[in-house]
Amino acid sequence: MDLGDITKMENRIGKESERIIGGKTREEWLNALLRIIAPVMESLGRGELKKRMPLDFHEDRKEYAPLEAFGRSMLGLAPWLEAEGVCGEEKGLQEKYRKLAVLCMDRAADPDSPDYMGFARGGQNLVDTAFLSHALVRAPRHLAEALPDAARNNLIRALKCTRDFIPGESNWILFSAMVEAGLYVLGEAEFDKMRIVYALRTFDDWYKGDGVYGDGAIFHWDYYNSFVIQPMYVDLMDLFGDMSDEFRMLKPKVLKRAVRYAAILERMIAPDGTWPILGRSICYRFGAFQMLAQAALEHRLPDSLHPAQVRCALTAVLEKVMQAPDMFDQNGWLQPGVYGCQPELAEGYINTGSLYLCTALFLPLGLPADDEFWSGEEEAWSSLKVWSGGQICRDHAID
Repeated sequence: MDLGDITKMENRIGKESERIIGGKTREEWLNALLRIIAPVMESLGRGELKKRMPLDFHEDRKEYAPLEAFGRSMLGLAPWLEAEGVCGEEKGLQEKYRKLAVLCMDRAADPDSPDYMGFARGGQNLVDTAFLSHALVRAPRHLAEALPDAARNNLIRALKCTRDFIPGESNWILFSAMVEAGLYVLGEAEFDKMRIVYALRTFDDWYKGDGVYGDGAIFHWDYYNSFVIQPMYVDLMDLFGDMSDEFRMLKPKVLKRAVRYAAILERMIAPDGTWPILGRSICYRFGAFQMLAQAALEHRLPDSLHPAQVRCALTAVLEKVMQAPDMFDQNGWLQPGVYGCQPELAEGYINTGSLYLCTALFLPLGLPADDEFWSGEEEAWSSLKVWSGGQICRDHAID
């Protein structure tokens, strides 16, 4: 895709997005996802992300913002890029974004590009290289395998740059492991198995019970089990769980814990689509429900949760957040907050790019339209059932 193709896409995307809004939930989700990521992807495709992106919020973090915005946008977009069986106007949009995503990967990893991301600069770039690598894991055919040789080689070198940073004893050890998973998916023979082994073993040691891990040895009341820990742990286990008898035995436990945590997340969604505002990084908005979205994508919901019930719950969350009039600035970029612009909620490490972790809600777009998640009849979620006098099953901890 060249610059002319991108310009044509920019001119048509708005009209096409308008046409796909037809009251159907999948169309509503897709429209919301494209609205969020379009400024990032279109600017990077032009080689103008650093030029166009607002960098004045927590300006001391501006050098990290472009990779944060791109890696986190790709994290949520990847399953839709990988989805098969898409048809109609959605298929046209998917094909355009597949091409644009490959172009953006090239722009980000090419040292001669004006939007080269500088992967080796500081520990924060390890974080967002890991999110970008998770996108490769989620879209191996239409992202990793679709890269031209030069772009793939540049990306491999970029990912390896982050090895110079040694992560602390926290969720960051999963970032190092996920970068190695990205190298593996790219076909790099020299990926570091020990970084993966260390992460898989360590988080088993940090398990606190009832589907929840510590972020380090200490438990934190926040959503990092969903922002990072459980989604990465599950996907790493899916990729590498057969490398030894040790991990073959551990894998069912990891998956059982993830299913339990997904059930907990569903029960946190209030009847009006709100949820408890707890812990750090709450400005990642509905990215807090990544593990529930991933469980739906991977058909790993607990038996007590019907896929359509989860769809309705997550749609309530999506609609609640998106209705805030100042969620976006005048040029379509995300602003910090949970419900609209609330910059006081943003920790010092959060900049405009950080906010794009909210795309993790949209993982079920990787399911075909006829999947039960999309096609099932509308069903109230747990809190809505209870607070309207309905019936749900009792909740119990797992062993």
